[in-house]
Amino acid sequence: MYQLKRKQLVKTDLQTCWDFFSSPKNLKEITPDYMGFDVKTEIPEKMYEGLMIEYKVTPLLNIPMNWITEIKYVHDKKFFVDEQRKGPYSMWHHEHHFEEVDEGVMMTDIVSYRVPLGFLGKLAHPIIVKGKLEEIFDYRVKKVDEIFNS
Repeated sequence: MYQLKRKQLVKTDLQTCWDFFSSPKNLKEITPDYMGFDVKTEIPEKMYEGLMIEYKVTPLLNIPMNWITEIKYVHDKKFFVDEQRKGPYSMWHHEHHFEEVDEGVMMTDIVSYRVPLGFLGKLAHPIIVKGKLEEIFDYRVKKVDEIFNS
């Protein structure tokens, strides 16, 4: 299993931060355009445990795929967890943590994942998967800075 961790200071109040990041409607705004990210599911106003969300993404070689995640846990204004039910990973568990600090909100992402294809997946991880995932989260940091920290 692999893990990616990111922390970012978001210069806003906790409620505004939570409202933005807990809404799947805002995911497209913080995802690189080349991913072709498109939410296919009707999204409710408020996230809840058990919510299933279907996306279309083109993460590699412009090949479209469906990705379905389930909102597994929600603790209002503290954290939420999404897990892949169908998609490119053998396992995907994404924790989103929010902590109020003097300057705003410290947001922490912890993504635990497994790549498919056994030995071939392990070979591809450092060459393709790890870099692509880091690139996506680097983009996210940049966009969040533009939205909240400029």
